[in-house]
Amino acid sequence: QVQLVETGGGLVQAGGSLRLSCAASGRAFSSYSMGWFRQAPGKEREFVSAISWTGGRTSYADSVKGRFTISRDNAKNTVYLQMNNLESEDTALYYCAADRYRSRLYEADNYGYWGQGTQVTVSS
Repeated sequence: QVQLVETGGGLVQAGGSLRLSCAASGRAFSSYSMGWFRQAPGKEREFVSAISWTGGRTSYADSVKGRFTISRDNAKNTVYLQMNNLESEDTALYYCAADRYRSRLYEADNYGYWGQGTQVTVSS
C-alpha cells in the first residue's frame, strides 16, 4: 500500500515557476514508477510526466517539454516536478501517481495509487 501527498501548488504569474513535491509512504518507494497528471476544469485528466523506478528514464507530454523537469529522491521517498515558464494553460489540479508498472507510464490506467492533488493556477 502506498499513500501519496502532493504539495507545492499555488498561484503564480505567467512565466513564473513552481516546484511540486509528492511524498510517498512505505518502504518500497524505490520500486515504483511515478507519474504526474493534471486535470483542468471541464477537461479530461492528462499525462504530464513520468519517471522510472530507477530514475534513469523520464518522459514528458509535448506541451511541457523543455519547461518541466521530473526527478526523484528515493532516500526521501519523494518525487518532484519542477515547472518553469508557466503558462495559463498549465492551470489545473496536479496529481501524483505510483505503481510498479514498468511501461506505458503515460497511461493513467497503469497507476494504482493516486494522491489527492495540488492546485496550480497561472494568471496571465
